[in-house]
Amino acid sequence: MILLCGGIPFLWNLSGRISARAGFGPEYEIVQSLVFLLLATLFSAVTGLPWSLYNTFVIEEKHGFNQQTLGFFFKDAIKKFIVTQCILLPVTSLLLYIIKIGGDYFFIYAWLFTLVVSLVLVTIYADYIAPLFDKFIPLPEGELKQQIETMAKSIDFPLTKVYVVEGSKRSSHSNAYFYGFFKNKRIVLFDTLLEDYSALNKEPAEGEDGENEETKPKPKNKKQGCKNEEVLAVLGHELGHWKLGHTVKNIIISQMNSFLCFFLFAVLIGQKELFTAFGFYDTQPTLIGLMIIFQFIFSPYNEVLSFCLTVLSRRFEFQADAFAKELGKAKDLYSALIKLNKDNLGFPVSDWIFSMWHYSHPPLLERLQALKDAKQE
Repeated sequence: MILLCGGIPFLWNLSGRISARAGFGPEYEIVQSLVFLLLATLFSAVTGLPWSLYNTFVIEEKHGFNQQTLGFFFKDAIKKFIVTQCILLPVTSLLLYIIKIGGDYFFIYAWLFTLVVSLVLVTIYADYIAPLFDKFIPLPEGELKQQIETMAKSIDFPLTKVYVVEGSKRSSHSNAYFYGFFKNKRIVLFDTLLEDYSALNKEPAEGEDGENEETKPKPKNKKQGCKNEEVLAVLGHELGHWKLGHTVKNIIISQMNSFLCFFLFAVLIGQKELFTAFGFYDTQPTLIGLMIIFQFIFSPYNEVLSFCLTVLSRRFEFQADAFAKELGKAKDLYSALIKLNKDNLGFPVSDWIFSMWHYSHPPLLERLQALKDAKQE
């Protein structure tokens, strides 16, 4: 409907009128582009809100995952929008400026710029951005922390810190991940993954006031999370991704694809027919060119690439499971996968064609079958 009704050129012209009122004429294309981007993301956030509300307060609520109140949801949404704009607008303005002054080889400079930005964001995300939304606390001293450090040391993983994030205030879904470059690796465990630390397993104290009502965990009828041995098995799988170089391989593939896309963008940006087809008869704004080419022209290519990456991801998941098996964690990983599937209400049976196209992780039964022999041993 947006394409048929000329929504994109309408929003661009509206951005031009707003920029003109602020004293910026048509020659200030970057300013107009930033106004357009702000309006477009605001429109996307508003129109996507009903679906997000339905997903959180109907579907997630129905199946016992939602832990948010309406007030917490809206505060979270506003905070996400503001943080997104603080990153998106400066980065976009610099990218457009580089494309404008880059000459014939602007695509190389644009690619290098996006590479640096992505590496910086990956570096600062967990330390400076994620804590704006969730509370991170160091994993308390004890048996679990000692076992994690011992396992990391056994495979030369340069672990510096282990955190627990209070994911239970938002959802009862479980997760774990690691981040950091070179010799500064950190592990993050969701409290919902840890049976001993999950707030969802604790009864609220009597006489507790309503100060934190918006994030107070809702009572559950069963234990949430995994035992320490199972948590170690899950971490063994995650560390397998690091040891086998999966993270580096994904970064290399992503950057090769990014360079190819910028090169093709440089080839196609001069085609007036592309702009005309989308309702831009007199102007060829760079931001609109980026949107048309990356979002629409590359759409078939992106679908094929997505399928190839899904196939590769499933292969990586099997390899990471095999790595955990080599660490002697097959039995615990077997039981952990079953627990996590139950906690997340996953359905164990999948149509092979549908799962082959859509599932970045192999279906549960396939992973269990791959672990079965080692588990029996």
